[in-house]
Amino acid sequence: MQTAPLDGISIAVLIPCFNEEAAIAGVVHSFRSVLPTATIYVYDNNSTDGTVSSAAAAGATVRRESYQGKGNVVRRMFADIDAEVYVLVDGDGTYDASAAPTMITHLLEDGLDVVNGARVAVAEGSYRPGHRFGNWLLTGLVRWVFGRQFYDMLSGYKVLSRRFAKSFPAMSSGFEIETELVVHALELRMPCAELKTQYRDRPPGSTSKLRTYYDGARILRMITQLVKDERPFEFFGFIGGVLIVSAVVLAVPVFTTYFETGLVPRLPTAVLSVGLVIVGLLSCFVGMIIGMITRTRQELKRLLYLAVPQKVSTR
Repeated sequence: MQTAPLDGISIAVLIPCFNEEAAIAGVVHSFRSVLPTATIYVYDNNSTDGTVSSAAAAGATVRRESYQGKGNVVRRMFADIDAEVYVLVDGDGTYDASAAPTMITHLLEDGLDVVNGARVAVAEGSYRPGHRFGNWLLTGLVRWVFGRQFYDMLSGYKVLSRRFAKSFPAMSSGFEIETELVVHALELRMPCAELKTQYRDRPPGSTSKLRTYYDGARILRMITQLVKDERPFEFFGFIGGVLIVSAVVLAVPVFTTYFETGLVPRLPTAVLSVGLVIVGLLSCFVGMIIGMITRTRQELKRLLYLAVPQKVSTR
């Protein structure tokens, strides 16, 4: 795709940072070179090294967020900064800044709200097998439940419209923010796209802050919570279905004995089966009722999203 001139468009490059002294200056310089008219913001998240001084020396506007966690930083950035286009990128130097103009042009020309940078590893160790498998698994769950627009949900490189940023509630606090960003776009059926971008090794001296199992568990918990909140009928209906099937399995020998002898010697099992059926049906009804409430909430979120002026004229 040929990139159109971006002069006259307000672009904010948002870089959340925690102990990225070794990488942040290079990240700021690389985005400054490809987006000379953009304002580059580095939000420091309680770093204990020289991240703040390195970012400031590189020419970034440095601000601080005291609540620990990437989700808290993203919430603060979206609240504080007003722009027509937001480029959200990690400060670890692994993402390709040269892809940003293409991603922004794609967002503007096609009237999109999200352009996700799908990672393509250019070095052997840049994308560890464990992280790759976890991303495939978690992204697959989201694709199965919410929609199939994204193949690399957990990428930290996204270009977002003003309308998206100002309508995004940002409830999570850590790395699960990537999941929340994607599900927000899918639930409101926003126009989205995904472009492949190079993914490199971290520079020497930079270490990953991602805790594979801990953060993976938090992302899985976030997905479960989002399914419960956004797909309540499916969530509670599944639980109800499991309970009812379990009741039927338990009741089969009870009914068999009753038809053969006219007796119910397994009274506790019979009572348990009836109880499971009742709870299962209640779960299904709860899912239906919450589903109606969720539908109303989604309509309100859609109206709030549409109420945000887009500012950028699309072709």
